[in-house]
Amino acid sequence: MTNPIADPGHGHSPAAWTAVLVMLFGFTLGTVAFCLAEFSPIWMPILWVSIGIIVVGLLLGWILTKAGYGVKGPKYSPKGH
Repeated sequence: MTNPIADPGHGHSPAAWTAVLVMLFGFTLGTVAFCLAEFSPIWMPILWVSIGIIVVGLLLGWILTKAGYGVKGPKYSPKGH
């Protein structure tokens, strides 16, 4: 059995958490846009904004990883439990 603290794996970093939270907001906004499709003509612009937010989340995760906030980055230190 491996120690989860010594080997945090992928996704346990500020870069990953930031990317996931931003993209989750984008997916939520896209879901709201689809729900508004029957009631309002503004659903399509909201959908495109949500797609843009998802792309921004992807880029933000990549930029933060390159800046050292990824799992193996120099600015990342796992919490001790």
